[in-house]
Amino acid sequence: MHSFFETHKYLLEHLEVPVHRQLMEEIDWSHRLIGIKGARGVGKTTFLLDYAKKAFGFEKSCLYVNLNNLYFTGRTIVSFADEFRKKGGKTLILDQVFKYPDWSKELRYCYDHFEDLQIIFSGSSVMRLKDENPKLKDCVTAYHIEGFSFREYLNLKAGCNFSPYSLNDILTNHESISCEIVDKVRPLAYFTDYLHHGYYPFFLEKRNYLENVLRNINLILEIDISYLQQIELKYLPKLRKLLYSVAKAAPFQPNVSRLSQEIETSRATVMNYLNYLGYGKLIHLLYGESAESMKKPSLVYVHNSNLLHSVMHGEVSQETLHRTFFLNQVGYQNQVNSCKKGDFCVNQQYIFQVGGREGKPEETETNSFYARDMMEVGHGNQIPLWLFGFLY
Repeated sequence: MHSFFETHKYLLEHLEVPVHRQLMEEIDWSHRLIGIKGARGVGKTTFLLDYAKKAFGFEKSCLYVNLNNLYFTGRTIVSFADEFRKKGGKTLILDQVFKYPDWSKELRYCYDHFEDLQIIFSGSSVMRLKDENPKLKDCVTAYHIEGFSFREYLNLKAGCNFSPYSLNDILTNHESISCEIVDKVRPLAYFTDYLHHGYYPFFLEKRNYLENVLRNINLILEIDISYLQQIELKYLPKLRKLLYSVAKAAPFQPNVSRLSQEIETSRATVMNYLNYLGYGKLIHLLYGESAESMKKPSLVYVHNSNLLHSVMHGEVSQETLHRTFFLNQVGYQNQVNSCKKGDFCVNQQYIFQVGGREGKPEETETNSFYARDMMEVGHGNQIPLWLFGFLY
């Protein structure tokens, strides 16, 4: 136990948090079992350590542990948690919990038997915490952490401290909001860079960013998806090929028969693979508005613009990049569907057309909007595209 406290102290002493994550304020930290899910590379470990340092400092009532440690091949979570609480521990933070077999069973035991102990754990976005873990369904409070929003990237690069806005705020007050931001910084001066290398926090590292993204993609395929979905590694090339096919054509209407022939597998396997890539936050499956269209995706997008740049080596149209950005930023906290009258329908209420410079507005319905690129301040139903990066 002593060595874990030493590691915990070292990590906090050398912790660098470039951007305060808004999720910190949105979590109800009073719950006894909290799960933080997120795609590989979005900063889950930094987020957990940041919380530990802010909430507890260097008190020994809190302990961060990475379950990737070989120590836990011979020690159970239950026995470790029991020893920790008996020595005065109050909050146990478990990182990469999915690396530990029977993790959900042991967390449930801790929840039921150690009422004086809080456990906060992190896991892959591929984990279906409640859908596939009935043991935790009624006791875990789950949250999802995304990569940097454009707002967070802008705050970091321009030294600003902008707060997020709700979708309703942006739709009703976008002119005044944009003016306040543009008075302090020129957001379009940073927007192209964000689309290329601003989503994953490791852009701060002194390494080739797109190569780092590619490495991240392979780890998601090889570990998160293959391990958690129990896919044999011999089928990994099919997953890779499917992802590349999606990236080349995105956004596109998935032809399952064609894809099954292309990667030489069954139609059912193609649909499973598409879902797994969606769970891993490598692609975004966009469904139509009707109940019938919810049975299969109507369009497939790559999850974020940085992934597009990495997979396609920069050979991506601006239109595709901008639509991918909109879906990625708006889709985090809102329901987004495809629709016939525009590019996206949001929360079954608003219709959006993405891209295109300012021009003569077309006749639209009351709840129709344009997300315009190369626009600093909008007017009426024309809103700057970059402003949708301020939703979180």
